[in-house]
Order: sequence, then C-alpha cells, then structure tokens
Amino acid sequence: MRIIHLLFVVISLAVFAPAAEARKSPLVDPDPVAIPAGLDSGQVAKDIKRALAGRGWAVTDEQPGRIDSTLHLRDHVARIRITYDDTHVRFAYIDSINLDHKIKKGVTYIHSNYLSWIGFLVSDLSTNMQLSIEG
Repeated sequence: MRIIHLLFVVISLAVFAPAAEARKSPLVDPDPVAIPAGLDSGQVAKDIKRALAGRGWAVTDEQPGRIDSTLHLRDHVARIRITYDDTHVRFAYIDSINLDHKIKKGVTYIHSNYLSWIGFLVSDLSTNMQLSIEG
C-alpha cells in the first residue's frame, strides 16, 4: 500500500509540476510609454495615478518624476516604480511576494499574471493620456 501511495505522489508531481512552471514568464519591464506632446508633468502624474487606482494599485510614495505603487491581490503583493520625464513613462519591477520571482541561469522569472497586470496599466495609461490631450 505504501508503494502505491508513493507511486501516486511521484506521478502527481510529474503531471502537475509542468503546469506550475508554465505560469512563470521571463520578467521584462515594458517598453517606455511615449507621452503625447502638450501634456505637462502634472497631468502625466494624474493620468498615471488614475491608471493605478483603476486597477487597484495604491500609491506608496510620490516624488517629482517618480511614483511607487503596490498591488495587494489576495495573497499576492507586487511593487513597482514608475518614472517619467518630458517624453516617456517607464514601469519597473521592484519586488513581490507570492509571485514566484526567481532567477534561473541568469534569467529572472515571475508569475505570468504580473505581466498581465503591468500590461493593463500600460494600456490604461496610454488611454488616459490620449483622453487628456483630446481635452
């Protein structure tokens, strides 16, 4: 009976371990987002904060040209830094909890949901800035 139980555990690991690994993706910060001509830094900051709030992110620190933000989602936590100047907005990973952040053979991996969350922020920010410029 013990051998059957051990065999079941080994087979389960062989079946489900690849599925857990499939949820990990290389961690790559998104390309910088171009700021449309005519937006000042105050409006860009407002548009960034509106995108963050719309997706449940909290602003944890703000300085001219920089906003730090944290997302608490169930038992996951992600922290990012958003920097901006006159031409671009950049999103950068800071750290996380329970998002399977690992470095393997020099490549950094994270749960693929994180990349989706950041992609939504980039999209929302682009929309917000376009709406701001259109008036």
